[in-house]
Amino acid sequence: MSSKRAMKQAQKQAYAKHRSNITNSRFEKKNRNSIKNKKKR
Repeated sequence: MSSKRAMKQAQKQAYAKHRSNITNSRFEKKNRNSIKNKKKR
């Protein structure tokens, strides 16, 4: 039981990390685009 629980928790953590990485990269791209637009103006 304990090993199964640990596996599930590890999967959850990895998934959360993956999700946060995706959102961070998207946010960074948006920020870079906005900065570029501001510089052009």
